[in-house]
Amino acid sequence: MLFFKKKPEPAESRTPEAEVLRKVKQIHIRSRRMVDDVMAGEYQSAFKGRGMEFDTVREYQEGDEERMIDWNVTARLGHPYVKSYVEERELTVIFLVDISASGQFGTQKQLKKETAAELCAVLAFNAIKKNDRVGLILFSDRIELFVPPQKGRTHVLRVIRELLFFKPTGKGTSINTALEYFNRVIKKRAVAFLVSDFIDRDYYRNLNLTNKKHDLVAIEIFDLREDCLPDLGLITFSDPETHELIVIDSGDNAWNKAHQAKLFELRKERESTFRKYGVDYLRINTHQEFEKDLMVFFKKRRQR
Repeated sequence: MLFFKKKPEPAESRTPEAEVLRKVKQIHIRSRRMVDDVMAGEYQSAFKGRGMEFDTVREYQEGDEERMIDWNVTARLGHPYVKSYVEERELTVIFLVDISASGQFGTQKQLKKETAAELCAVLAFNAIKKNDRVGLILFSDRIELFVPPQKGRTHVLRVIRELLFFKPTGKGTSINTALEYFNRVIKKRAVAFLVSDFIDRDYYRNLNLTNKKHDLVAIEIFDLREDCLPDLGLITFSDPETHELIVIDSGDNAWNKAHQAKLFELRKERESTFRKYGVDYLRINTHQEFEKDLMVFFKKRRQR
């Protein structure tokens, strides 16, 4: 087999700043293309505004409902006028993204944290295309960063940069902490995307409380090898969040079956809880493109 040595890049192009810009640009291009070519209109139909707001008054036309008549204007002008309303479309979209150490895992196309960043980028560009505001909460076992919601492409690029390159101080995961903080800082109703691998417990009560106040969507990021290990003999694993070391015989069928059964039960429990509290749920795999999954999700919401 022949190997060809790649011509080295100029030193200035390999600086940390250049690498940040390169990766942000890559995700920007992929995300914008996906928004323009695949998802035009689906996002808007899936996420509605906060209701109807008064627009103007106009002359009564045959077929208008009598309850819409503005009697004050009608009396003043001497003939019927009705109130006209438009949908209050503008939304606030907040991404609550788990950046604990387990996000550094990935055996397929990319790491879990990279898949999460790309997914959030697509949703964020959909949002600003509809003039929605976008905000970001990064969390581990603590709140790592809050980016208040704003509009515009420049703001979304900053959100992508933070998703890719922010260095957390915590290792573990506390979804409760993220939800409590979100409810405290975001007062008006918002669309909230909770993006995590959900390696956490005892957050269901706050999940329910949050979804009563906001429109909460849970998105699980997972890697195939978390469910099924290849047969590589004895493997030493280090838990990235607790640093606990464990040796596993990956060829042990009994262990693999028990491991898969435990994960299956945990996932079923999680999905059942999401359904119980009316929280929309989407599962994204690191090994494949997520456009189709996102489109199916949008269409299901639209049909409801």
